[in-house]
Amino acid sequence: MTTDTARAARIAALKTAARERILVLDGSWGVMIQRRGLTEADFRGERFAGHNLPLKGDNDLLCLTRPDIVTELHDAYFEAGADIAETNTFNATSLSQSDYGLESAVVDINLAAAALARESADRWTAADPARPRFVAGAIGPLSRTLSMSSDVNDPGARQVTFDAVHGAYLEQARALHRGGVDLFLVETVFDTLNAKAAIKAILDLQDEGLEPLPIWISGTITDRSGRTLSGQTVEAFWNSIRHARPFAVGFNCALGADLMRPHVAELARIADTFVAAYPNAGLPNAFGQYDEEPDQTAAHLEEWARSGLVNILGGCCGTTPGHIAAIARAVAGKPPRRPPERPRAMRLAGLEAFELA
Repeated sequence: MTTDTARAARIAALKTAARERILVLDGSWGVMIQRRGLTEADFRGERFAGHNLPLKGDNDLLCLTRPDIVTELHDAYFEAGADIAETNTFNATSLSQSDYGLESAVVDINLAAAALARESADRWTAADPARPRFVAGAIGPLSRTLSMSSDVNDPGARQVTFDAVHGAYLEQARALHRGGVDLFLVETVFDTLNAKAAIKAILDLQDEGLEPLPIWISGTITDRSGRTLSGQTVEAFWNSIRHARPFAVGFNCALGADLMRPHVAELARIADTFVAAYPNAGLPNAFGQYDEEPDQTAAHLEEWARSGLVNILGGCCGTTPGHIAAIARAVAGKPPRRPPERPRAMRLAGLEAFELA
């Protein structure tokens, strides 16, 4: 098959699989990379040996300087039972890479990340064709926000413009698409306006002649208030991004499964598409580490599956291949949620949702 035909077949298989069973996403990249004890030299490699800024901690850069580690992590999560792998590109935009002075490397990072994930997924699919593996192009939230002021004395102050955020996301999305991802994952959304810039960038690829790919949008509820950091409720968040007709919508990060459940349940009630969630392994302890064991996380998510709340599950901060294996075992054979058919209505949002039937 040609590349485009092969990708179309994978997308069709993804949509079919999501209707038939609960799919499993991979787990944390940060915790697994930290365990490697990498040095500055690992992040620099040969290409960036003479770079004038420290690079340790720029995990996305490992796609270029230590691709062996990235491949090993993909393989570990697929072996654990993941159906979907995220590319190692959470911070692979020019705005985020500017912290390291690596704006010029953004395209190469995304292309390499997509290629590494694609190679691993295809290898695991070839070994078990009845269980295809898929690649989600990870698009993170940025370290700059469009909705909130950067100066307490000036409510209108911003560190960045919408056009700059859109341009950064467009560059990333274009490279991920070229690299062969099957869908886009706009994740850890704390500012819905940032997410809308990412959505526009993805949709604008069609104007460049690229075929549309499914979009998965994952917000983050930052605390017990039930709101995103930019202040939206669950329903307001959904109303703000539903125009994109996402393949899936959900939540990740910030909370453990016990605290995330009511927000996932609310989204399952209102979203007429697939619902996904990948919580942290509980809340961090005093040392910033996560203590929740794989069987504990899996027990929470198994109950979500039994309650018909979800279509895709995985893990965020603190989760390991062990967590993903436990989750995969816990939800195996359980039917996926059936998206509801909601009556037609005008649904709007600010910080709160508004519906006019």
